[in-house]
Amino acid sequence: MKLLVVRHAIAMDREEFAQSGKSDDLRPLTKKGVKRMRLIASGLRGQIENLYHLASSPLTRALETAAILADAYGIEKAEVTTALSPDSPFEEFETWCRSRAAGEVIAVVGHEPHLSSLVGWLIAGPHDSRLQLDKGGACLLEFDATPRANSGTLIWLLTSRQLRSLGS
Repeated sequence: MKLLVVRHAIAMDREEFAQSGKSDDLRPLTKKGVKRMRLIASGLRGQIENLYHLASSPLTRALETAAILADAYGIEKAEVTTALSPDSPFEEFETWCRSRAAGEVIAVVGHEPHLSSLVGWLIAGPHDSRLQLDKGGACLLEFDATPRANSGTLIWLLTSRQLRSLGS
C-alpha cells in the first residue's frame, strides 16, 4: 500500500476567524489557498496517476483541500474520518487503514503537527518526528502491508512550492 499524506492548504488567519465567533473547526481556505491547492493537485497528479481512496479530517479547511484533490483525480468526494482529526490517536488511523485495499494508493488530508507526528510514527515508531509538512505539502509512504507503527518507508517529501512548480 502507498499512502499519500497531504497537509491542508492555506486557511484563513486563526485570530481573524476567531472574531466571527465560530468554531476554529469551521475555518476555511483562503482564495490564495484554493488557487495554490489547484496547482498542487496538478503537481500531485503528475507524481501519482491514480488514487484508490481519499479521506479527510472533518475540519473545513481539510475538507476543502480534499475536495480540490477529489476534483483533480475524478473522485466523487473524500471520506470523512475522525482518524485524521488533529488530536486523534495514531492507533485510530491504523485501525481505519485496515479496511483499505493493500497494494493501492490512498490519500489523506489533515493538519499539523498531527500529520508530521503520524508520519514519524509510521516510519520510525514512537519517536519524535523530525519532518514537517508545510501548508499544501505532501509526502508519499510505502508499506508492505497495512500501515502501522515503524513499518513505512518514506518515498518522497515535497513542499507546496515544489508541487506547484510540478503543476504549472
